[in-house]
Amino acid sequence: MSFYEVKPEELQINPFTTIGSDWLLVTAGNEEKCNTMTASWGGMGVLWRKNVVTIYIRPQRYTKEFIDKNERFTLSVLGNEYRNALNICGSRSGRDVDKFQEAHITPYFLDGTTAVEEADMIFVCRKMYHQWMDQECFDDKDADKLCYPDKDYHMVYVAEIEKVLVRE
Repeated sequence: MSFYEVKPEELQINPFTTIGSDWLLVTAGNEEKCNTMTASWGGMGVLWRKNVVTIYIRPQRYTKEFIDKNERFTLSVLGNEYRNALNICGSRSGRDVDKFQEAHITPYFLDGTTAVEEADMIFVCRKMYHQWMDQECFDDKDADKLCYPDKDYHMVYVAEIEKVLVRE
């Protein structure tokens, strides 16, 4: 598959639909070992004079181990024809199954990390900051009750978008 690079400022996507309803895959690791997971929470914007993404990962997710061990991760945006693959990657653990094989997707190795070859768009991201969400910081107590009944708060990662690749 062939990709070309674009500047983040040139993107014509809606982050609310790309993240919130279309979903994407967060992938980290290398050619020796990697994992991917579905994400439907996140953000894109500008912080510290850089183009950034923000992702949220619960402590029990296997992909978190790969993100913590590596400097970079990717976000892969897939078309609607991959909805089943997104469901598989969001409902099964890479500790138990090979998600790439089970979801019929292919690891794509670049820049010392891994993405998904079938993606329409790939964001290569370099971690800049991370912090656990804190129960004491919720102003909206209903959000805390609704999203965290088990108190398994997300780790928040802010990462610089180093490269955006779009399928030719």
